[in-house]
Amino acid sequence: MVLVAFRMLFGALTAIAVAMYQKLEWPRDWPTWRTYLILGPTSLAIPIFLISWGETSIDSAVASILNATVPLFTLVIAHYFLHDDKMTVQKVVGLLTGFAGIIILLLEDLMNIEQSSILGEGAVILASLFYAASIVYARKTTVHVQGAIRGAAPLIIATLFMWLLGPVVETPFVIPVLPITWVAALWLGILGSGVAMILNYYLLHEIGPTRTVLVTYIFPPGGVLLGVIFLNESLTWQLFVGGLLVVASLIIVNWKKKEA
Repeated sequence: MVLVAFRMLFGALTAIAVAMYQKLEWPRDWPTWRTYLILGPTSLAIPIFLISWGETSIDSAVASILNATVPLFTLVIAHYFLHDDKMTVQKVVGLLTGFAGIIILLLEDLMNIEQSSILGEGAVILASLFYAASIVYARKTTVHVQGAIRGAAPLIIATLFMWLLGPVVETPFVIPVLPITWVAALWLGILGSGVAMILNYYLLHEIGPTRTVLVTYIFPPGGVLLGVIFLNESLTWQLFVGGLLVVASLIIVNWKKKEA
């Protein structure tokens, strides 16, 4: 709870600063803020907490694969609730190609897992469902909101949600003391939430939710590659094959035929 609360706070301050710098007009009507009262918890606070809590009991490889179900859930939900993001053979092939790449990429880690937590796995899957449903809902309801405010508004609500609920649910609500912990919280908040949400909402309204959530396919290859570079982990064939399939999936889903 403490981690998510500070992450939302730093993310909200970052997005607010960007919106103020751009001199954007904030929404003043109740229906818009009612939408963000839903999106704040469902797209940020709840799923981020579920993933953070789930990863205390499951391997990161398992969490990465379960989190990579977001595009698959989004594909189905968007098909039924959006008129301009329907399920196509191209999208299905692309998403399944990327999912196969992630499984291959993390195959060695999965085979070495000694035990897992059903509750932890369920938490990450539930978080993926929250992400998928909320991003489709955001596409339908936030098109009229200006630029960076689209990302700032749900962060504001998520911050209020976590700081009101956190100290009540999690006792003691311990404030971090180590400098490195604050560096991590600032990194997650400013880049992983503030900047990320602004970019997320921009892409959401430019290319649609199905293509936007393909970003979750990048996490496992990035994590494995950073492990090779900074942690002296071994460079395996899974990294090449899995990485190529992930890249191929992005190309397939975003491929557009040239008009004659």
